Amino acid sequence: MTVSAIRTIPFFNYRAAFAADEAEYLRIVSDVIQRGAFIQQKDLAEFEARLAAYVGVGHALGVGNATDGLMMGFKALGIGPGDEVIAPSHTMVATVAAAAHAGATPVLVDMGDDHLIDPAAVEAAVTSRTRAIVPVHLNGRTCAMGPLLAIAARHGLHIVEDAAQGLGSSWQGKRAGSFGAVAAFSFYPAKILGCMGDGGAVTTSRADLARVLHVLRDHGRNEAGDVETWGFNSRLDNLQAAILDTQFKRYDTIVSRRRVIAHRYNDRLRDLAALVLPAAPDSQPDHFDVFQNYEIEADRRDDLKAHLTAHGIGTLLQWGGKGVHQFGGLGFKVSLPRTERFFTRCIMLPMNMMVSDDDVDYICEAIRAFYGE
Repeated sequence: MTVSAIRTIPFFNYRAAFAADEAEYLRIVSDVIQRGAFIQQKDLAEFEARLAAYVGVGHALGVGNATDGLMMGFKALGIGPGDEVIAPSHTMVATVAAAAHAGATPVLVDMGDDHLIDPAAVEAAVTSRTRAIVPVHLNGRTCAMGPLLAIAARHGLHIVEDAAQGLGSSWQGKRAGSFGAVAAFSFYPAKILGCMGDGGAVTTSRADLARVLHVLRDHGRNEAGDVETWGFNSRLDNLQAAILDTQFKRYDTIVSRRRVIAHRYNDRLRDLAALVLPAAPDSQPDHFDVFQNYEIEADRRDDLKAHLTAHGIGTLLQWGGKGVHQFGGLGFKVSLPRTERFFTRCIMLPMNMMVSDDDVDYICEAIRAFYGE
């Protein structure tokens, strides 16, 4: 099979993402500047209220990034030195770094068939020092939370959700970020809801935790200006909040388009034995997936990546193609065979609002040509 004339499809086109709504973004920038509204103003409060209602929690706080949100979540829960936190190795290092910076000891476990944290591995890792489980909702899919919630209840553990890639996804009708004591979201520019730099949020339905988080994100200061504790300088700035709030008003439309792209990939690639695809939209009733990424497993992955590059198609090996435990400088001494095998096979295909139906067809044509189909 031959591939049609070569075109260029970046994995993510940051400039095009801005250009698509340039006039609106410039209007927002002008408005915020003219009002002199930069830190913790009404735009942030409005975005936080919209986010909390959407996720289905009582409180959302804009913070500097999702890593800070997780770290402050651990601290608000009193998790620190001497405590263990169970997390998957199949995640960005930030998930685990947040626990380490809070003073806790990260305990890494393997993935399950769905590529998310394996509940059986979590159960086996619980010790008398365990204080929290961190489900990571990857690629726009919420973990199957039933078994994890049962483990947490059985052992008296906190659930701290890393929902950086999960905004809008749900399990059994309940959205990512609403299951645990706290959760963190990322608004990095390549996220479905992305700002013009770093940004994040932390959510909770507990008023006591929300108050502590408010204090922690603003130098340990309370509403009266008194410093109660050592805190952080981690506030989502008002300009970014205004940009995010405008995007958020059309979030459902954006998610719908990504699900159309996922359907198209699935329809054109599902018969290839060399690939393992994500579950197609609506194919598993417990899950509503938003497809932050479209990550597949592929035989001869490295050769496929080179073939797609030669045909102008950008791809990505998430996190440099390693699980957290595979970064030698971090000192983990654990073997996680499923995660290790996965990282020899995984590759992400373009999945964003700049990808057209014709682009998807071209990408799939190139993949089929590589495998001689």
